[in-house]
Amino acid sequence: MRIAIASDHAAFDLKAALTVWLRAEGHEVADLGPANADRVDYPDFGYAIAAAIASGTAERGIALCGSGIGISIAVNRNPAVRCALVGEPLSAALAREHNDANVLAMGARLTGEDMARACVTAFLTTDFAGGRHSARVDKLSHPQFEELPA
Repeated sequence: MRIAIASDHAAFDLKAALTVWLRAEGHEVADLGPANADRVDYPDFGYAIAAAIASGTAERGIALCGSGIGISIAVNRNPAVRCALVGEPLSAALAREHNDANVLAMGARLTGEDMARACVTAFLTTDFAGGRHSARVDKLSHPQFEELPA
């Protein structure tokens, strides 16, 4: 699978470890940065992952920052992307199965390397269920901001 991965400075070490592991598992991994642990702004790297997914350069993405929150917000600015912030494998699997998530976000300060691998494994091996979930997922890519009936 073609996977784009990026982080901020707080998650640089986790990104490096996951990149080595994913390549050893046979995946084609595009490390979108940063190149070292010097301070950077997570939105820049979140936008890079979103662009890789939207263009089809990558099939899936892994976005990492200290908490996972900031970079997930940045990634989700692109309507072609469905990024799910997770901390355990069940959420990663459900993000794929129910929401057809194409980017996984995690916080390096909250999720250890072993748990991160378990989340990534669940994310990469779970298929989208389709069916009743398809119309909902389509709405995520085509938002309509209307008032709901009372």
